[in-house]
Order: sequence, then structure tokens, then C-alpha cells
Amino acid sequence: MFEAFFIKIKIMADQNNNPKKGQINIELDEKVAEGTYSNLAIINHSVSEFVLDFVSIMPGTPKSKVKSRIILTPQHAKRLVKALNENVKRFENAHGKIKDYEKTPVPLNFGPTGQA
Repeated sequence: MFEAFFIKIKIMADQNNNPKKGQINIELDEKVAEGTYSNLAIINHSVSEFVLDFVSIMPGTPKSKVKSRIILTPQHAKRLVKALNENVKRFENAHGKIKDYEKTPVPLNFGPTGQA
């Protein structure tokens, strides 16, 4: 049941908002639906969990904070990787290859960019 969770979530309910048998009823409130922007993910792991910290780094900002932390079991981390790979393939089939800027290092020491 959880294997399909990361790949595709279908929220189906009857008119009384009761989940149908074998389906997951998920509530998404407005604040969470807005999402949180991240341009850096830091991934750590132990024998029992993977920790994904999402950060938003902005030029001219001397310090950045973790905006969101997600903790996964190793099994769910592997399923997430599989789901991301499948979604990237579908995206590229529909919109073209995503350019990989991996060779360009991300400066982690963003600071003030000029003097007044």
C-alpha cells in the first residue's frame, strides 16, 4: 500500500468525504499547499533513517536556514528516488531534457555582494 504512496496519490472519497475501501484520504491545508521553495537539499543518513534538509539560499544573505526537514526510512527513501526518477523521465519526455549544471559548484558562502 505505501509502495504506491510516493509514485501516485489518488484521493477519492464518496460524497460524505469517507475514503473508499483500499484508498488513502489525505488532507492538504492551505498553508502546506503553498509549498516551500528550496534550491539546496542536504541529505544525511544513518542505519535507520534518511534525513533530507531543504534550504533556500539567496544571494546577499549571509545566513540561510533549513526551511523543511523530512525524515524517511531507508525503504521509503529508495521509493522516493524511484518515484523522482520516473517523474523526471516523464517530464523530459513531455518538455525536453533538463539541463544539468552539476559542474557548476553551488557557492555555500553567499554573503553581501557589494559595498555601499
